[in-house]
Amino acid sequence: MAGRVTLETDGTVANITFDRPEARNAITGEMFEQLHDHCESLDSDGSVRVVVLRGAGGNFVAGGDIRQFRSFTDGEDGVAYEKLTGRAIGRLEKLSKPTIAAVDGYAVGGGMILASVCDLRICSERAMFGLPIARTLGNVPAGKNLARIANIIGVAKTKQLILTAKLLSATEALGAGLVSEVVPEAGLEGRIEELSRTIASHAPLTISASKEALHRFYLDKLPETTDITRRVYGSEDFREGVAAFTEKRRPEWKGR
Repeated sequence: MAGRVTLETDGTVANITFDRPEARNAITGEMFEQLHDHCESLDSDGSVRVVVLRGAGGNFVAGGDIRQFRSFTDGEDGVAYEKLTGRAIGRLEKLSKPTIAAVDGYAVGGGMILASVCDLRICSERAMFGLPIARTLGNVPAGKNLARIANIIGVAKTKQLILTAKLLSATEALGAGLVSEVVPEAGLEGRIEELSRTIASHAPLTISASKEALHRFYLDKLPETTDITRRVYGSEDFREGVAAFTEKRRPEWKGR
């Protein structure tokens, strides 16, 4: 499960890159930990005004690495996994600096969730978004992650994504309010650079205070959903979904 999350700083702009292009940047537990640590260091760096997240090799993040699920034996493994990933996702979301997801290619599953906690999402015309787990693995996003998606596109659209397992094109994502802008693939980096410069010139305390207030408004009082996570990750269907995915066949769902 090779892969890394890198951090490079260029003046007032920090660049976080999910670097595992051979697997479309499918993210491992270790990569989530690296992301968390980068966010910790960025919050203590007064020179950084904007953080840009992107993937290497033409994709943002194509979900979590499926191979790590093969060792799961019961629902507690799922609870532990969601706790680990939630620690990094929550830390990114609460980063005091404004964040921009520069999305090219796939932002699916965990990749869509990572993009959703960024303040802005700018994508290329070839970007694809979705939560196709009802078709693939048979797991469930953590309750906070579903709330994050629903806060952006609404409950009805979130249900549609889960129930149909459909991927949204860049144009559809723009129409749903998931992304802020769609630009030609060749123009993505130029637009990100322009936007970063603009945001970096604005009042940092206004930005950080506004972010914190909005976080408190919609996220801090959500109910606990660990019981749901435990039930689904401990199911026969989840084990079947992982096996079918790794064996490249269609899963046979049993509803238990």
